[in-house]
Amino acid sequence: MKVKTMCLAALTALLVSGLRGEACSNVIVTKGASADGSCMVSYAADSHVLYGELYFHPAGKFRAGAKVDITEWDTYKPLGQIHQIARTYQTVGNMNEKQLIIGETTWGGREEQADPAGIMDYGSLIYITLQRAATARAAIDTIVSLANRYGYPSEGETFSIADKNEAWVMDLVGKGPDEKGINYVAIRIPDGYICSHANQARIQTFPQNDPENCIFAPGMIDFARKHGWFSGKDEDFDYSAAFGPVDFGGARACDARAWSAFNILTGGEFTYEKDGKMVTEPASAYYDYITGKNLSHRMPLFVKPSKKISVKNVADAMRDHFEGTPLDMTTDIGAGGNALPYRWRPMNFSKDGWSYVNERAIATQQTGFWFVAQSRHDLPDVVGGIIWFGTDDAATSYLTPIYSNTNEVPECFKEGNGNMLEYSKTASFWINNRVANDCYKAYNMMAPTVREAIDKFENEQMFTKVAEMDAKALAAYNSILAKAEKKGLDSKDWFAPVKKLLTDYSVSTAQKQFWAWVDLEEMITVKFIDGNVKAQDEDGNFKHSKYNKGTPAGITNPGYTEKWKEAVIQDHGDVLRVR
Repeated sequence: MKVKTMCLAALTALLVSGLRGEACSNVIVTKGASADGSCMVSYAADSHVLYGELYFHPAGKFRAGAKVDITEWDTYKPLGQIHQIARTYQTVGNMNEKQLIIGETTWGGREEQADPAGIMDYGSLIYITLQRAATARAAIDTIVSLANRYGYPSEGETFSIADKNEAWVMDLVGKGPDEKGINYVAIRIPDGYICSHANQARIQTFPQNDPENCIFAPGMIDFARKHGWFSGKDEDFDYSAAFGPVDFGGARACDARAWSAFNILTGGEFTYEKDGKMVTEPASAYYDYITGKNLSHRMPLFVKPSKKISVKNVADAMRDHFEGTPLDMTTDIGAGGNALPYRWRPMNFSKDGWSYVNERAIATQQTGFWFVAQSRHDLPDVVGGIIWFGTDDAATSYLTPIYSNTNEVPECFKEGNGNMLEYSKTASFWINNRVANDCYKAYNMMAPTVREAIDKFENEQMFTKVAEMDAKALAAYNSILAKAEKKGLDSKDWFAPVKKLLTDYSVSTAQKQFWAWVDLEEMITVKFIDGNVKAQDEDGNFKHSKYNKGTPAGITNPGYTEKWKEAVIQDHGDVLRVR
């Protein structure tokens, strides 16, 4: 794919901003579209400088007049203080004890929309809102209130917001240095549908007389007119066109990822409502859009999958490198001799006056942490919230279940256990990074072995072990609730035993899997050393010669892909040809 150098100005700007953690991907699944009736949000926090750790904030009570220090999430820059509320909810990662989930992707927007004097950056909006809101609608109100009161210094954002019953997508951006607050639109995703976004404003026109399903900033359309970003009738107002116009980079490096998530989770057919009628189109209908050839044919905001989606389906979609599509990163010569689905930064390169794109897929080497969170309406809050959490590259890392009412975070995920400049032998991020970088050396040989281990663990947890833990915790909950009601006492203070069960399970499972991954990294180092592949028996033991247990038997040498061989022959065949 090639475009003239001057056409990549927007993409280059995207790449620079990506260093600040703005190259993330989200999937949102409503309860009617999920296999188990849960609302789900997935999120990959992608940045070259972001460390993978699980943030934990216990619930709190605060005196009148207390203040909260606000530090910009992705730079650690102090921004100021805001007023604290009397009571806050416990949060684990991007989820709280009431099963509220918030994720995000950044899309920049127009430079003049930023407010340098604002206090509530996008990361602080997420984590402060999780401490204060119990539902998705309350979260939207809180986000708006905080940004309008204290100012918003960040760039354009899309938020994924879900609770036990509803899922919303929200585009927001600042009003510039002369006016505090945000211009925003939040749309409830119809039940039975899914949404995806990846660093491009996704909301275009929206219903302006349906407050149950669409909430937007008053005066926003006039604001856009005043700045010359929109002219026309109110009903024709396009949020993205006004505040986050799509360009080549927005389609090619961003919406392409949302398209790929849709493609995977719908089986290649996009079904959605248009002008009161249901429409079904093949995913390929949007190929010209995602490759930047036709920016006018944008994708629908949400689509209806033909089959119910499991948490495993969403997790695997987050591991995508466009496999099986025309953008498949494993098949062109850029994948090298071992089908590596990664391209090191920068995301473009120039040759002979033309610029070319290095692909950007959902799974990427610069992920700090990622998750799939579930909010489950059929379980009480103390049991229902669960965040499947992982670190580093999603394609070669596992997700482990952490209940949102846990009392503590596993050691392998704790804040302060290592950082981007300090290696830790007990940190999940670093062992996952080692496994990933091992695989990058010979991807088509090594990654399948890692993926097999991932699938074994996740399938067991997602389809068996967590269900068993849910049942055990629910039985304890019901027993405690019955005793509390019989004695006429407030049952809220009685659930410490339930939380202990969930904590023990979350911590022990995470730590056990961490050490299993340490063993896995050692095994693949031995198995694939120097480009060889050592044979193993059914139990995973290395095969050895009959004379010496330390001498491998059954070594194979898979070599390189046919694409690579063709390229080498074309480049150097006359020298290498056997005479």
